[in-house]
Amino acid sequence: MLLTNNLMVELFDVWGVDFMGPFPTSFGYSYILVAVDYVSNWIKAIATKTNDSKVVLGFLHDMIFTRFGTPRAVISDGGSHFCNKAFAALLKKYKITHRITTPYHPQTSGQVEVGNRQIKYILERTVKITRKDWALKLNDTLWAYRMAYKTLIGRSPYRLVLNFGCVFHIKTITR
Repeated sequence: MLLTNNLMVELFDVWGVDFMGPFPTSFGYSYILVAVDYVSNWIKAIATKTNDSKVVLGFLHDMIFTRFGTPRAVISDGGSHFCNKAFAALLKKYKITHRITTPYHPQTSGQVEVGNRQIKYILERTVKITRKDWALKLNDTLWAYRMAYKTLIGRSPYRLVLNFGCVFHIKTITR
Protein backbone atom coordinates (compact mmCIF):
# COMPACT_ATOMS: atom_id res chain seq x y z
CA MET A 1 0.00 0.00 0.00
CA LEU A 2 1.32 3.40 -1.00
CA LEU A 3 1.15 6.06 1.68
CA THR A 4 1.08 9.68 0.62
CA ASN A 5 1.32 12.79 2.67
CA ASN A 6 -1.51 14.97 1.36
CA LEU A 7 -2.00 18.45 2.72
CA MET A 8 -5.61 19.63 2.81
CA VAL A 9 -5.84 23.36 2.30
CA GLU A 10 -8.55 25.82 1.30
CA LEU A 11 -8.38 28.96 -0.80
CA PHE A 12 -6.05 31.51 0.79
CA ASP A 13 -4.71 29.09 3.44
CA VAL A 14 -1.12 29.23 2.13
CA TRP A 15 0.55 32.25 0.54
CA GLY A 16 4.02 32.45 -0.97
CA VAL A 17 5.70 35.85 -0.78
CA ASP A 18 8.77 37.20 -2.54
CA PHE A 19 10.40 40.39 -3.76
CA MET A 20 11.26 41.02 -7.40
CA GLY A 21 13.91 43.53 -8.41
CA PRO A 22 15.57 45.89 -8.25
CA PHE A 23 14.20 47.19 -11.53
CA PRO A 24 14.93 50.46 -13.32
CA THR A 25 13.28 53.15 -11.19
CA SER A 26 9.67 53.76 -12.21
CA PHE A 27 8.05 56.75 -10.55
CA GLY A 28 10.24 56.19 -7.49
CA TYR A 29 9.62 52.43 -7.29
CA SER A 30 12.35 49.81 -7.68
CA TYR A 31 10.82 46.55 -6.39
CA ILE A 32 7.68 44.46 -6.65
CA LEU A 33 6.42 42.59 -3.59
CA VAL A 34 4.46 39.52 -4.75
CA ALA A 35 2.13 37.14 -2.91
CA VAL A 36 0.58 34.05 -4.54
CA ASP A 37 -2.15 31.86 -3.05
CA TYR A 38 -1.03 28.25 -3.38
CA VAL A 39 -4.51 26.85 -4.11
CA SER A 40 -5.99 29.32 -6.60
CA ASN A 41 -2.81 30.97 -7.96
CA TRP A 42 -4.47 34.31 -7.14
CA ILE A 43 -1.75 36.92 -7.16
CA LYS A 44 -1.38 40.20 -5.29
CA ALA A 45 1.55 42.54 -5.85
CA ILE A 46 2.59 46.11 -5.22
CA ALA A 47 5.38 48.33 -6.48
CA THR A 48 7.65 49.39 -3.61
CA LYS A 49 10.50 51.82 -3.12
CA THR A 50 12.39 49.49 -0.79
CA ASN A 51 12.52 45.79 -0.04
CA ASP A 52 12.42 45.95 3.74
CA SER A 53 10.35 44.29 6.45
CA LYS A 54 8.18 47.37 7.06
CA VAL A 55 6.85 47.10 3.51
CA VAL A 56 6.21 43.36 3.96
CA LEU A 57 4.32 43.83 7.24
CA GLY A 58 2.05 46.51 5.80
CA PHE A 59 1.43 44.53 2.62
CA LEU A 60 0.52 41.31 4.43
CA HIS A 61 -1.81 43.09 6.83
CA ASP A 62 -3.47 45.48 4.37
CA MET A 63 -3.50 43.42 1.16
CA ILE A 64 -3.75 39.82 2.38
CA PHE A 65 -5.06 39.42 5.95
CA THR A 66 -7.80 42.07 5.79
CA ARG A 67 -8.98 40.97 2.34
CA PHE A 68 -8.63 37.18 2.37
CA GLY A 69 -8.39 36.34 6.07
CA THR A 70 -5.35 35.10 7.91
CA PRO A 71 -3.69 32.13 6.23
CA ARG A 72 -2.45 28.97 7.92
CA ALA A 73 1.04 29.45 6.47
CA VAL A 74 3.26 31.93 4.68
CA ILE A 75 6.15 30.63 2.58
CA SER A 76 9.16 32.83 1.86
CA ASP A 77 12.87 32.73 1.23
CA GLY A 78 15.29 33.44 4.05
CA GLY A 79 15.76 37.12 3.21
CA SER A 80 16.09 39.58 6.08
CA HIS A 81 12.82 41.25 5.05
CA PHE A 82 11.02 37.96 5.89
CA CYS A 83 13.19 36.59 8.69
CA ASN A 84 13.14 39.15 11.49
CA LYS A 85 11.49 39.79 14.84
CA ALA A 86 8.72 42.06 13.55
CA PHE A 87 7.68 39.55 10.87
CA ALA A 88 7.76 36.69 13.37
CA ALA A 89 5.66 38.74 15.82
CA LEU A 90 3.03 39.50 13.16
CA LEU A 91 2.74 35.83 12.22
CA LYS A 92 2.64 34.77 15.88
CA LYS A 93 -0.11 37.31 16.61
CA TYR A 94 -2.32 35.70 13.95
CA LYS A 95 -1.12 32.11 14.62
CA ILE A 96 0.40 31.73 11.14
CA THR A 97 3.16 29.23 10.41
CA HIS A 98 6.22 30.55 8.57
CA ARG A 99 7.84 28.13 6.12
CA ILE A 100 11.26 29.22 4.92
CA THR A 101 12.65 27.86 1.68
CA THR A 102 16.24 26.77 1.52
CA PRO A 103 18.70 28.00 -1.11
CA TYR A 104 19.36 24.42 -2.21
CA HIS A 105 15.63 23.62 -2.55
CA PRO A 106 13.92 26.78 -3.89
CA GLN A 107 11.11 24.67 -5.42
CA THR A 108 9.33 25.02 -2.06
CA SER A 109 8.39 28.53 -3.15
CA GLY A 110 7.68 27.34 -6.69
CA GLN A 111 4.31 29.01 -7.16
CA VAL A 112 5.55 32.45 -6.21
CA GLU A 113 8.60 31.95 -8.47
CA VAL A 114 6.29 31.01 -11.37
CA GLY A 115 4.20 34.08 -10.59
CA ASN A 116 7.33 36.24 -10.64
CA ARG A 117 8.34 34.87 -14.05
CA GLN A 118 4.84 35.49 -15.44
CA ILE A 119 4.75 39.06 -14.11
CA LYS A 120 8.15 39.74 -15.67
CA TYR A 121 7.07 38.14 -18.97
CA ILE A 122 3.89 40.22 -19.20
CA LEU A 123 5.62 43.44 -18.14
CA GLU A 124 8.38 42.95 -20.73
CA ARG A 125 5.72 42.88 -23.45
CA THR A 126 3.74 45.89 -22.26
CA VAL A 127 6.25 48.49 -21.06
CA LYS A 128 7.77 51.15 -23.29
CA ILE A 129 11.31 50.78 -24.61
CA THR A 130 12.72 52.81 -21.68
CA ARG A 131 11.17 50.27 -19.24
CA LYS A 132 10.52 53.10 -16.80
CA ASP A 133 6.73 52.77 -16.86
CA TRP A 134 6.51 49.28 -15.35
CA ALA A 135 4.92 50.59 -12.13
CA LEU A 136 2.01 51.99 -14.17
CA LYS A 137 1.55 48.65 -15.95
CA LEU A 138 1.61 46.45 -12.83
CA ASN A 139 -2.16 46.39 -12.16
CA ASP A 140 -2.93 45.49 -15.79
CA THR A 141 -0.26 42.80 -15.58
CA LEU A 142 -1.88 41.30 -12.47
CA TRP A 143 -5.26 41.42 -14.18
CA ALA A 144 -3.87 39.56 -17.22
CA TYR A 145 -2.28 36.96 -14.95
CA ARG A 146 -5.51 36.39 -13.01
CA MET A 147 -7.53 36.04 -16.23
CA ALA A 148 -5.20 33.52 -17.89
CA TYR A 149 -6.19 29.85 -17.89
CA LYS A 150 -3.94 27.76 -15.63
CA THR A 151 -3.68 24.11 -16.68
CA LEU A 152 -2.97 22.75 -13.20
CA ILE A 153 -6.16 24.17 -11.71
CA GLY A 154 -8.23 23.79 -14.87
CA ARG A 155 -9.42 27.40 -14.99
CA SER A 156 -8.25 30.95 -14.40
CA PRO A 157 -7.55 32.17 -10.87
CA TYR A 158 -10.27 34.78 -11.47
CA ARG A 159 -12.91 32.11 -12.19
CA LEU A 160 -11.76 29.89 -9.32
CA VAL A 161 -11.88 32.68 -6.73
CA LEU A 162 -14.95 34.60 -7.94
CA ASN A 163 -16.81 31.62 -9.45
CA PHE A 164 -17.55 33.41 -12.74
CA GLY A 165 -15.60 34.54 -15.76
CA CYS A 166 -14.73 38.12 -16.52
CA VAL A 167 -16.83 39.74 -19.23
CA PHE A 168 -15.10 41.94 -21.79
CA HIS A 169 -17.30 44.59 -23.39
CA ILE A 170 -14.81 45.36 -26.14
CA LYS A 171 -13.79 43.32 -29.15
CA THR A 172 -10.01 43.49 -28.81
CA ILE A 173 -7.62 44.55 -26.10
CA THR A 174 -4.33 45.90 -27.41
CA ARG A 175 -1.32 47.58 -25.97
